[in-house]
Amino acid sequence: MAVLLAVSRSGVAHTAAWSVSLLSCRRLAGAPADTVYDVVVSGGGLVGAAMACALGHDIHFHDKKILLLEAGPKKVLEKLPETYSNRVSSISPGSATLLSSFGAWDHICNMRYRAFRRMQVWDACSEALIMFDKDHLDDMGYIVENDVIMHALTKQLEAVSDRVTVLYRSKAVGYTWPYPFPTADSSPWVHITLGDGSTLQTKLLIGADGHHSGVRQAAGIQNVSWNYDQSAVVATLHLLEATENNVAWQRFLPSGPIALLPLSDTLSSLVWSTSHDHAAELVSMDEENFVDAINSAFWSDVNHTDFIDSASTALRYTVAFLKPTKASARQLPPSIAGVDAKSRVLFPLGLGHAAEYVRPRLALIGDAAHRVHPLAGQGVNMGFGDVSSLVHHLSTAAFNGKDLGSMSHLTGYETDRQRHNTALLAATDLLKRLYSTSATPLVLLRTWGLQATNAVSPLKEQIMAFASK
Repeated sequence: MAVLLAVSRSGVAHTAAWSVSLLSCRRLAGAPADTVYDVVVSGGGLVGAAMACALGHDIHFHDKKILLLEAGPKKVLEKLPETYSNRVSSISPGSATLLSSFGAWDHICNMRYRAFRRMQVWDACSEALIMFDKDHLDDMGYIVENDVIMHALTKQLEAVSDRVTVLYRSKAVGYTWPYPFPTADSSPWVHITLGDGSTLQTKLLIGADGHHSGVRQAAGIQNVSWNYDQSAVVATLHLLEATENNVAWQRFLPSGPIALLPLSDTLSSLVWSTSHDHAAELVSMDEENFVDAINSAFWSDVNHTDFIDSASTALRYTVAFLKPTKASARQLPPSIAGVDAKSRVLFPLGLGHAAEYVRPRLALIGDAAHRVHPLAGQGVNMGFGDVSSLVHHLSTAAFNGKDLGSMSHLTGYETDRQRHNTALLAATDLLKRLYSTSATPLVLLRTWGLQATNAVSPLKEQIMAFASK
């Protein structure tokens, strides 16, 4: 993972990469003047829309022109459907604070979400577990459908339509970067060519266009990436009986982690990471066999061995003797009774990280900058963390009358987020690899590690604090 930290700042390489464009776009010196925006956000998904929203509602951006480019149509959620979407996100308290800062969280609360107050993670190859909870059972996070989040963001974008223009069904197909040393007849801004042939300019381009980012590729920014040997199966599940359902469950199987996230008293969302072949089999099997497979994945002890169980028990008694504190009691996951029709889909998993998050007049956020395994439930939270940090730096620059595209404050954003994101990417990748085996030495190592971590409350609190940002 050390390669993830490499950041190239070579002057010659930097200039050469900066001159690359997605299409062979001519420099537009002498062309008719285009509309010039202060900020253009390319990509109107959850992270890109949140970025445009946050800037539009920022007091120091009241006189700025912001444009959001979204390739898809406007998504209108006129009425909340009775059935839950199979695409949900785990929203951390830090992300909820960001959404609250510009009014989107109020819309979410008026629609639907589910708070969880505990998280239980355990190993399928041993009795080892770790229980995360907060004092007085405060909310640890929230499970929200992506459609609900997008509806809330759309509402808040409409509230600042005088500052933020949204172009739906509009995709940037070419970028022309300013010369490192502008001349009298050249523009100092980024030129953007849209799919319909129209052009515009911006003082700062923010790439929020996903892990296949055209902005990142056009800028020539290196992206370290690889595909995992896993796909994730998601579905909406019906519980056997109504429960309080405020616990997020995750069990590490040798083939990959399976997670159950609460949606309501009777519904939960499934995220099961497993081999590509097994994922395809899970999606195609009949409902009864699919439900049996899920219950078996959460309840079966077929991967246990007497040696590992004995070693685990010995350490547990030792810890209890040396540190006789009250521990959170192990809870049993709910049984599954059924699955929503047509809610089962799969998607491939991988890791990615951009060597640079910023260039002059350019910043990358969300999946354009990083891609992570879903086992930590941090994908969208990392993106919202990018938004929060970048808005902070840009707001300060605007307040001080600085050039928004200057590296003087963009590098502050990059430093903040790379420090956080690389640590999370490295930890997630390590966990994925450590738990993707049933080899006895590694099972013993992770069993003792999980038990020891569960016994050290300050360490657990540090982990929760990091994940809550």
